[in-house]
Formats: sequence, C-alpha cells, structure tokens
Amino acid sequence: MKMKQNDTVKKLALAGVLTAVAVVGSFISFPILGSKCAPVQHMVNVLAAVVLGPWWGVGIAFAASLIRNLLGLGSLMAFPGSMVGALCCGLVYAMCRKLWLTCCAEAFGTGVLGGIAAYPVAKLLMGLNPTGLFVYIVPFLVSTVVGSILAYVLISALEKGGALNQIRTER
Repeated sequence: MKMKQNDTVKKLALAGVLTAVAVVGSFISFPILGSKCAPVQHMVNVLAAVVLGPWWGVGIAFAASLIRNLLGLGSLMAFPGSMVGALCCGLVYAMCRKLWLTCCAEAFGTGVLGGIAAYPVAKLLMGLNPTGLFVYIVPFLVSTVVGSILAYVLISALEKGGALNQIRTER
C-alpha cells in the first residue's frame, strides 16, 4: 500500500513539474515559415508519454492549456492541439516503446488531428472564420515537429546517461 502511494505522489509531482515546464515554455517561441513555433508543449507531451503514460500526458496538456489561457498566454486552440498529440504519442509509446515512433505520433496527433480539431474550436468557440478545415495543420506541424525533435534529443540523452530510468514511473 505504501509503495503504491509513493508512486502516486511521484507521478503527481512529476506531472506538476512537466505542467510548469509547458507553461513557462510557452514564452519560448520563434518565427518559422510565417508561423509562430512554440515547441516546448510538444516536447513535454513526448516526455510525459515516456515517463508517465498517455492519460497523465493528456492531463498535463489540459492543465498547461488551462493555465496558459487563464494567464492570457494562449488561446482555446491549445486544448485540441496539445491534448490530441499527448494522447496519440502516449498510446503509441505504451504499445511499442519506440521513441522515434512516439515522436512521429506526437507530430501527427498535434499537427494533423489537432490541427483539424482546432477548426471547430476557432469557428464555434472563438468566433473566428477560418478559411478551411485544414488551415491550422501547417502552423501546428511547425511547432510539433520542432518539439518532437527536441524531445527525441532530450530523451535520448537522458536514456544514455541513465537518468531516464530514475524519473520513469511504473504504470
């Protein structure tokens, strides 16, 4: 019983740290191909998938999106983009444990599926008039591809140094 309780506390603490990294990381952005690239949330999604699992990743993405919106640092489109990507990469990592495939799943989940899911959010909840269903795919892809590459480099380095096993939790 005590071991399970310690594991839950460890997961909550790690989820809180990753949420904070995602929120603070929203200040880091740069223009690429006419799009604002903010890759930290996507890096956090992949890291959460690897160390905590898919449902924790979705929760972290939701919490970070909520906090960013409450602080005026993001828009409602952060919800579908980050949460769909977190779910996709978390499920893929849980099934195959391949980092490169997990990063691809993050890029596809956020860039394509999240980009499409952002359309009704923009139209119905934000009162915007997007030019088409696929209008958010390219800007979402720019951020998520960069974030997925950063995650791959970071996780590979953590794994090589032995630190990943210390922060990874049992699922």
